Parts: sequence; structure tokens; C-alpha cells
Amino acid sequence: MKKIILAPDKFKGSLTGMEFCDVIERGIRKHTSDIEIIKLPLADGGDGTIEVLNFYLEGEMISIEVHDPLHRKITASYLYSEGKKTAYIEMAEASGIRLLKGDEANPMLTSTYGTGELINDALNRGVNHIILGIGGSATNDAGLGMARALGYTFLNEKKEGLKGIGADLILLNSIDSSAIHPRLNEVKFEVACDVDNPLYGENGAAYIYSPQKGATPEMVLKLDAGLQNFNEVVKKQFEADLQEISGAGAAGGLGAGCILFLNAILNSGIDLIKKEANFDTHIKGADWIITGEGKLDDQTFSGKVIRGVLDSITDQKLAIFCGLLDLKDDRVKELKIEHIAEMASYASSTEDSIQNAFVYLEKSAEEFAITNL
Repeated sequence: MKKIILAPDKFKGSLTGMEFCDVIERGIRKHTSDIEIIKLPLADGGDGTIEVLNFYLEGEMISIEVHDPLHRKITASYLYSEGKKTAYIEMAEASGIRLLKGDEANPMLTSTYGTGELINDALNRGVNHIILGIGGSATNDAGLGMARALGYTFLNEKKEGLKGIGADLILLNSIDSSAIHPRLNEVKFEVACDVDNPLYGENGAAYIYSPQKGATPEMVLKLDAGLQNFNEVVKKQFEADLQEISGAGAAGGLGAGCILFLNAILNSGIDLIKKEANFDTHIKGADWIITGEGKLDDQTFSGKVIRGVLDSITDQKLAIFCGLLDLKDDRVKELKIEHIAEMASYASSTEDSIQNAFVYLEKSAEEFAITNL
């Protein structure tokens, strides 16, 4: 009996990963029943990650009142698994740029405090493991706001408390950790981080990302100087140089903050999801791995779901189903892709391809089964 693994990303705007799995299975089983199919939907830490993780964690969505990037009260949610004592928290839920109107974006004034409140709630529920997604932030506070919500105190030269916003980084003189949450050091924190930017400098958090969050050129300089000051304080107090850590500049320096305040490990999003899915174990002995995403191009192979699938493959054959194919033939051969199906080749237009992805995906799965099984 042949064994097939279905391990897709979502088709943005068309299909979730689970819907992809269901449609592909239906198409294949029309032509063969003597086959084992295992569904392992994947994600890379971006949109749709909560739904995929919930498939493995069998958790519930917890909604609580927290503060948004400008410290206004909002309701935000995170995924909680009582059975596995694990929480998945998406920082964008509480501290994301999508929570602000265009003229409100200002990384000098925004804070990750709400993300800390979500973490605090999960700690109080008794979790032993927290996975934190840090994409889509509105902040450049190096995680000061998050840490403040967890009991850290940040002081200026006059020993006055700071709010934990971007503008406070340059004023920081010392960090007091005497009143942190009692369970903070008992929990394993893993951060989904797919960038390798340093904390500060021309490739750092302020220069690369803060303009997208509303920073003017003058603010960029101040924020970068603030991140440098933050690192100097950390070096003096904790004898750690966060600038040397790849990914420290992620999410406005939240990568660095997670390492310092949570003792977190930074991993790629797809690697974290593969671990929760027990992916490398499930694919042993498989004849085919079928994966897919909306658009297949060279960018697909840098830190995305399909890259993660390729990294795990040993002797399994690989099939990719995509909405749109933008990859040269020699690249397909180089990547040893045995079968490619493009939904756009069946459709009359891009809109048709998106709206009728279910139909075309099932048809292409049937053709795959007839040709390969």
C-alpha cells in the first residue's frame, strides 16, 4: 500500500491548508482506494498559523481584554491547549500594525504591552510551553512593553519608571527584574522568527522596519540610537550582547526582548510547526509528499512552507500543487520536483482560478493519481 503525505500551506484567499488536504484526498480516492493518506497541514508563522496549530494542539481560543499598541483597551485572542499545556500567541493580535489607523502609526509611541498581557494570562493558566509569533508588529520597543506587563521595571537615570515605548529606549538606564511573574522562568518559550536582522545598525530593526510602522527619518535615527542604548544597558547588567544574535532585530527588536526577558529560542516559523506536527517522523516510509501554496516562485524556497518540506525530504517523491507557477524549468529539475500542477492552467482568468480553486485542485489531484499511482 502506497503512503502519501499531504503537507500544504494555505492558498491565500482561496483555500485553507485543511481544505487543500480534503480536496486532494477526494480527487485521489476517486481513482485508487488502496492508499494511506496522512494530512499534515503546515504554516510558516504568518496568516493561518493559529488554525494549523489548532489541528495539532486541539486547543481553544481564549479571548481577554488587553491593551493595543497605543495602550487602548481591546479584546485579543490566543490559542490554548489544556491537554498539552501549550499556548500559541500571535503578537499581532495585541500589538500589530493592523490595529492602528494610518495616521496613528508611530513606533516612538507604540508598545508591546498587550502581548505581555496575553503571555501573562497563559502563564496564569499553567502552560509549560508558549510559542510566540512575532510578525506584523506596530512597535519598535525591543520588547520593553511586553516585559513590563510581566513584572519587569525599566528606569531612567533618575530612577523614574518608563512606560516601555519606543521613545523610552534612549532613556533607559537600568532594568529591575525583582518582581517578574513567578512562572516566567518555568516555561519554555519558542519564537517564530524568519528574519536575521541584527538589533541595530543599517540592517537593524529601526532602519529596515520602522519606516513601515510610521517612523520619519528623524525617528529612525532616534530609535536606532535607543536600541544601541538598550544593548549597552543589557551588556552592563546582564553581560550579554544581543547585537550578536541573528534575528534580534525582528519585530522592532522584540526578537532581542524575547531572548533577554523570556529566555526564548528563536526558530523559523515552519520549523516550529513541523515540530508540533511531528513531521519528520510521519513522513518516514512515504512514497509521495504533496505540498502546495498559492504562488510558486523563487521566493517560495526561502523560509516558507515548501522550503521546510524540501528540507525534510529524504527519498520521497515531491509533488507541488499551486495556484500560479512562476518557476523556470531548470529550477524545477534542480529541486527534484517530480510533479507540478498549476490551477491557473485550468482557469479562464486569475479570478476564476481563485474562486474555483476547489474544482481545479480536485481535477488536478485526479490527474496526479491516474499518472502516478
